[in-house]
Amino acid sequence: MDRVKTLFKYALWLVLFIIFSNFLINVGLNSTYKSIERKDNVEQVNIYQAEATLVNGRIRGLIKNTNGELSGKYVKIDFYSKRDVLLGSNYVQIGNEEEQSLEVLFKQDDVKSYEISIVAQKEPGEEISIIPEDLTTSEIVVATVITLLIFW
Repeated sequence: MDRVKTLFKYALWLVLFIIFSNFLINVGLNSTYKSIERKDNVEQVNIYQAEATLVNGRIRGLIKNTNGELSGKYVKIDFYSKRDVLLGSNYVQIGNEEEQSLEVLFKQDDVKSYEISIVAQKEPGEEISIIPEDLTTSEIVVATVITLLIFW
């Protein structure tokens, strides 16, 4: 019976460690994001979150397409450094919905500001790489467990 209690205690400590490390990872990653400045005033695009780290960033907002006037066009997002050097651009296609969510997760060094414009077509040139999505909680837990198994 004592052996079962000991194994239960170890399992409990392992679960608590996983929960604690998951919390620390989320807090640590989110604390590295700093707000970036918007340099335009396009009324159809409402941005509620624009943050970047030294190597990547995220922009989230809403596109208002009243009367379908923006259907088939693109939202162009230009990223700038602190000395206003153009680092790259990204395009998001506007659909037929009246209100469309905008989420751009980008990988670009040292972004301090951005500018949004509405264009009819994509311009040829260098488009920055996009990060497909943020890590989910379950992916972080699995990565933590695999890391623990590697070092164990």
